Amino acid sequence: MNYLLVYPMAAMVLMTSMVLFATFRRRVRAVRAGEADAGYYKTYQEGTEPRDVAQFSRHFVNMFEAPTLFYAACIVAMLIGESGLAIVVLAWSYVALRAAHALVHTGSNKLLPRMRVYMVSWVVLLAMWTLLVVAVATQR
Repeated sequence: MNYLLVYPMAAMVLMTSMVLFATFRRRVRAVRAGEADAGYYKTYQEGTEPRDVAQFSRHFVNMFEAPTLFYAACIVAMLIGESGLAIVVLAWSYVALRAAHALVHTGSNKLLPRMRVYMVSWVVLLAMWTLLVVAVATQR
């Protein structure tokens, strides 16, 4: 069994961890500066948080949406022995696109570039799943 897909998966975990730590630092700074009430983080219903903190918070949540399908695709690929060059290139492309999305979303947050990168990442993810479904359908 080829385990090359563990590396792009680990890169996504590292990226998610980086966003988590950046979010935490911003939340602590906002509470200490009096820009957010610590109680807000109990239920996320009472009060608000500053815009830059909200951007990071939202992006952290986003890292558990579509990327879960990426992790599943990588695991399925390894289980069915479909870890060839095409799937590995698609996996690394997905990671690179998600990194670009993270930079835009947590940086300038310009909607059009963010939306474009996000949509291309979905095309790559769908290509991964298409490759896997075709591989399973054509196995004997």
